[in-house]
Amino acid sequence: MVGLLGESGSGKDTVANYLKEKHGAQLMRFADPIKETLNIYFEKSSREDQQWLYLQFKERFGSDVLGKALRKKVEASEGLIVINGLRMPDDYDFVKSFSGSQILYITADQKLRWERTVNRHEKSDDNISFEKFQEQEKVETEIHIPEIGVKADFTIRNEKDLDYLLQSVDEAMEKIML
Repeated sequence: MVGLLGESGSGKDTVANYLKEKHGAQLMRFADPIKETLNIYFEKSSREDQQWLYLQFKERFGSDVLGKALRKKVEASEGLIVINGLRMPDDYDFVKSFSGSQILYITADQKLRWERTVNRHEKSDDNISFEKFQEQEKVETEIHIPEIGVKADFTIRNEKDLDYLLQSVDEAMEKIML
């Protein structure tokens, strides 16, 4: 199992999709249960909506609520599993509870990540000012990412081109697959 960790706009989804394509990885996200719930009501949810619902779930069911939602799915799966979007210390603990698991931290300069986020149009609130982007990175669902990143098994600074990112992923995967 590989856990992907990184701030918004760092390239986590690009890495996850590459691992699916190249290694046949099964992709899962901690945010899947939150997104699935919001998709019942809205065509496109915002980051703020996802953060709010997670905090409600956490308060009601405990800080490991998203890990509980994924455990059965993971245990019923085979092959390489990639858990994308670690955000909380409990997410790190969840991934590390599986034997041989590795954490890959994808990061980049904040301004570059903001530019990528504004240009991707993935969430309804992606088109925001740099100041608002900076504020969003201070909320509870985001503030732990750098401190968890320090504990990651591999770190990739995604500040160059796509070829560099994918080559860096290949180098990390060579060590992970040993």
